[in-house]
Amino acid sequence: MASGKEAIDATSPQPTLQQLKSSGPQRSSYRQQQKPTAGEVPQPQLDTFRQDVLPILTQNCIDCHGPDTQEGNVRLDMLDPDLLNGEDAHWWVEVRAAISKGEMPPADYGALTADDQAHVMDWLTGEIQNASLVRRAREDHSSFRRLSRYEFNYALQDLLGLPYDFSGDLPPDPVSEDGFQNSSEMLQMSTVQFGYFRELSRAALQKAIGPAQQPAPIYWGVSFHDRAEKEWAGHERQLAKVRKDLADKPEKLEAELNKLTKRFHGRSREAFYKNLETGQTETVEWSYNGARWAWRPSAKPPVTPQPAGDVVIIPRGQGLIVELGDTVPNEGTLRVRVRASRTSADATYAPSLRLQFGWHASNNSAAASVISERDLPIDASPDAPKFYEFEAPLSEVYPRNSVRGVSKMGKTPSPSEFIKLVNRSVANEDIQVDYVEVTAPVYQQWPPQSQANIFFDSEQESDEPAYAREVLERFMTRAWRREVTPEEVDRKLALFGKLRPQCEDFQTAMIEVLSTVLASPQFLYVVRTDQAEAADDYQLATRLAMFLWCSVPDEELIKLAAHGELRDPQVLEQQVERMLADPRSGRFSQQFVRQWLGMELLDHLAVDKKVYPQFDKELKAAMQEEPVLFFSEVLQSDASVLDFLHADYAVVNERLARHYGIKGVEGNDFRKVSLDEGSRRGGLMTQAGLLAMNSDGKDSHPLKRGIWMLESLLNDPPPPPPAAVPVIDLADPEIAKLTLKQRIEQHRDQPACKSCHAKIDPWGIAFENFDAIGRFRTEVQGQPVDASSLLFNQQKLAGVDGLKRYLLENRQDQFVRAMVHKLTTYALGRPLTFGDHAEVDQITAEVRQHGDGLGTMITAIVRSDLFQAN
Repeated sequence: MASGKEAIDATSPQPTLQQLKSSGPQRSSYRQQQKPTAGEVPQPQLDTFRQDVLPILTQNCIDCHGPDTQEGNVRLDMLDPDLLNGEDAHWWVEVRAAISKGEMPPADYGALTADDQAHVMDWLTGEIQNASLVRRAREDHSSFRRLSRYEFNYALQDLLGLPYDFSGDLPPDPVSEDGFQNSSEMLQMSTVQFGYFRELSRAALQKAIGPAQQPAPIYWGVSFHDRAEKEWAGHERQLAKVRKDLADKPEKLEAELNKLTKRFHGRSREAFYKNLETGQTETVEWSYNGARWAWRPSAKPPVTPQPAGDVVIIPRGQGLIVELGDTVPNEGTLRVRVRASRTSADATYAPSLRLQFGWHASNNSAAASVISERDLPIDASPDAPKFYEFEAPLSEVYPRNSVRGVSKMGKTPSPSEFIKLVNRSVANEDIQVDYVEVTAPVYQQWPPQSQANIFFDSEQESDEPAYAREVLERFMTRAWRREVTPEEVDRKLALFGKLRPQCEDFQTAMIEVLSTVLASPQFLYVVRTDQAEAADDYQLATRLAMFLWCSVPDEELIKLAAHGELRDPQVLEQQVERMLADPRSGRFSQQFVRQWLGMELLDHLAVDKKVYPQFDKELKAAMQEEPVLFFSEVLQSDASVLDFLHADYAVVNERLARHYGIKGVEGNDFRKVSLDEGSRRGGLMTQAGLLAMNSDGKDSHPLKRGIWMLESLLNDPPPPPPAAVPVIDLADPEIAKLTLKQRIEQHRDQPACKSCHAKIDPWGIAFENFDAIGRFRTEVQGQPVDASSLLFNQQKLAGVDGLKRYLLENRQDQFVRAMVHKLTTYALGRPLTFGDHAEVDQITAEVRQHGDGLGTMITAIVRSDLFQAN
């Protein structure tokens, strides 16, 4: 790509970032790249090297990379120019990268002339492409691996039709050097892991099939009118007592009555009862050792009462506990219906309600967890309350009270459990509730759909062996992602024959047999052919499903593979479009983004609450969601991947919008919002969570931020630090006086640190306007923030805006190729090698020539020989 100076007239107005995004592809070096002609056997262009390239390298590079001096341990005069057959191809890739990025020759040495640079780059580009093609034809790649933890979980969810967490007991997967958890170099299977997989698969089947008979539901009907009336009666008793005790002291009586009346009509910080006619209030009291007053369940559905004048007000950030006792079932669905509304008739804001499940056995034993899938906006007005409904699978509620059935109600430790309705609004808005109805267990149908998916209706049901064969054929085909042979089914049927006499019923025996299907390598391993032959259609279906759904193929993919139609380019593109439109593609966004950007750092981030008291769980949760949902927005709209560098929109909820100073966003749901032209946000680099995770919890950390940007966004990781790196001595009072930027500069001036930091620090300093939790700032400790820096090529970066500007002017090709590299590595489930270089370049060229869309990039990867043959 041409430099910004060549592309933009210095006398013209400075282009906007959006304009730079649009104009960059026109300057792309990939714009004219053609796909190599099939069947041609490339030969090394050694004469061209000797005549055109070697003289240029000798004149400009040998002084620093020759017999006398070897900067960076690189000696160009000893590199083999035969990239196709020699051993130095990877060094030539580094040489090309250094020249294309302007790193070499150094700015103070003098740049190559345009003609000299063109000669060197043309020769290097062609030879690297040809060498990569030749190496790829010779290489065998091992992509044989087990399912990752999350793939195992999603595969069971899709096979069994249950959205449960089936992998909670599995240990975390190791992370490859590329940052991915699905890499073949890391995913081996130990004996202990196999035991975990087998037991979890069996437990998953038991959950899917469920009990033999439908359990009878129990009900709780909770009217707060009844409980509130007891509070008002208590008020009257207190008032009557005061009137009696102070009857002969009228002045004191009046004062005490005024005091009580004021208290009885005050506002509590916690949830409180309120009579809507009189305004009378009382705090909702709760204690674990008062569980003897838990609401009693009934075997019959309750009669829903009419709305009454007594309600419970739940202020922002507070919760209302509804004690249910010790009879809540372990299986089935818990349904909670809440009649609620806002408290203001004029308000347009809809506060959000969340459902938790918990218990408090004693002073030292308690737990509560969120069980609602999402917060519900309470939009009903107070004069027209309506029901809002939550549903949660009881088998997934963890932990449960371990003293149920051991201790008695009202005793300690308490065996009781409760639900908690929590007002999770960002704004200071109340929610009022007058009635709650709880039912458990709820089944939408019987037998459950998950059971019917396995034990489907058949004319053979009365003939157990014949029916078992039908069940096995269907289940094994889905689980093993291919057609199964009669011999394979026969072996499982023989096992059924041995087990059936030992089991009380057909279903129990089949659970044992089906668990062996899921314990088979055919399910637990992803088998990929080596590059010498194309993957068959079944393997291609598996590869697609693992890439875009992190799971097994569905019936449509299996059917297309069985008919040999999946490899048809038009069919393949249709399937990619269908799969990306499916909700299961959200798994791809979740897993790829978190691994690509290293977001585990954010999960474990510890922020100094004394410095940042406003950093709370809600803000952190929003920070964790933003990059994933931003990626999903780009994906679903097939927007340009350059939006990751800068976008004129953000995807935020109210909590995050407030953190950014964006107005007009209400509620906990994320949505796309337009940004003003002068906004300091837009793209990944200014997202608070990514900035925060690359801090130390107290202040910014330019080194972490610079390394993260180079590794994640440009795929250009800096070299590792040398041994015995000097540490910045903060105990030195002279150093303590310095700004963070000055300390870094002083550290960089030390000989042992200079070479590494020169490639890192300028990138990280550009983020200095953002503090440890990603807020924009203009000064630190009374001193103005200096976020300007000079790159190795003397290019000035003026803050993040300057960084974005530089990347969009000069590094679009590098960023787009980095995205292709990262996505392809994830899609293949293995590290890329030099032999993959040419194919990655071809995919990048196709993407650059067709608008840089993220969906376009994914389709290009799937269509590539790299994806289909390796």
